[in-house]
Amino acid sequence: MGVDGRLRAVVALAQAMAAAGTPRDSVRAAARGARLAMDGSFAAISAWERERGLLRVLVNEGERRAGEEEFPEDESYPVHDFPEITEFLHERWVGGGGPHAWVESAVGDRPGRRGDALRRRGRGTCVVAPVVLSGRAWGELYVARDEGLPDFDEGDAEFAAVLAAVVAAGLAQNERLEEARRLAFTDPLTGLANRRAVDMRLDEALEEHRRTGTVVSLVVCDLNGLKRVNDTLGHATGDRLLERFGSVLSLCGAMLPGALVARLGGDEFCLVSAGPSADEVVRVTGEVCVRAAELELGEGVACGVASTGDPIGPVKSSRRLFRLADAAQYKAKAARSKEPVVAGRDTAVVRLADAAAAREGKGERRRFRGRQ
Repeated sequence: MGVDGRLRAVVALAQAMAAAGTPRDSVRAAARGARLAMDGSFAAISAWERERGLLRVLVNEGERRAGEEEFPEDESYPVHDFPEITEFLHERWVGGGGPHAWVESAVGDRPGRRGDALRRRGRGTCVVAPVVLSGRAWGELYVARDEGLPDFDEGDAEFAAVLAAVVAAGLAQNERLEEARRLAFTDPLTGLANRRAVDMRLDEALEEHRRTGTVVSLVVCDLNGLKRVNDTLGHATGDRLLERFGSVLSLCGAMLPGALVARLGGDEFCLVSAGPSADEVVRVTGEVCVRAAELELGEGVACGVASTGDPIGPVKSSRRLFRLADAAQYKAKAARSKEPVVAGRDTAVVRLADAAAAREGKGERRRFRGRQ
């Protein structure tokens, strides 16, 4: 492949990674693009798991041998089995240029297990290139050719290093996109889910409820005393109170399999549960109330619960479940209740929510807040 062909191959690799819909598709596109660019028979991309001292194979692409899965569940190799790899794992290039790739042969005498692996799998040569993200070794790009095909040479190694840099850029972009997606559904102060994530989860849960009868429950929590803390001790202390209550809610939410814990904004939090019974959700919410009352700051929490497992009537949308939980929370706050108020078990809550719905039409549920 001439210079123009290699340039086209680099562009094709970058475009394929950019078009990938998932991280798995991205690494597969990277391996395939590198294999084609290098005229290889096989390619793999592996990540360095520093905490385990392993290179974990993410994808095997091309002509796979027995035992080589495209996306292996746990194909990994101890770093000490490949002493040559420490050259880039220890980042020795920092003081003298970028990382470089190297060539191995089935008939070579270089130390390590690369040659043994090549012979065992009927391959004659390979090139190994480090993949570096943000100045740190992330993993490796490995391209091999079957026995009988031309060996890789130093020119191929230089080209492999270029390809590895393109792969690294694509992976970095994917990581930034994944971080952006995560942030889009995360409250930045507490690290809990945000309102957008709650709306999506509730819609999914209620669809499951309509299909299978799964119990869906919503808990709305209003943290008491936040304004006093902000006014007397400062907003930094108020933020600590929000974080601590978020931790309490997260800890208790973990008692309900699959529950989503979120901060709606300000001093309001919520929990979405799909599956556990209404009784179990009420029990866990009671634990939230107890633990919130024990926090050094604040004045406890007012919690309202609405569950399809209680007599609350048809729930056709998340709006009604929110209105019911909000009405229950409003009553808990007005009564300074140390226990959760539960829609359906307290019939006044359902009447309050229905009356508010009639008055407000399609208005926002936060009208309860305006009545305080």
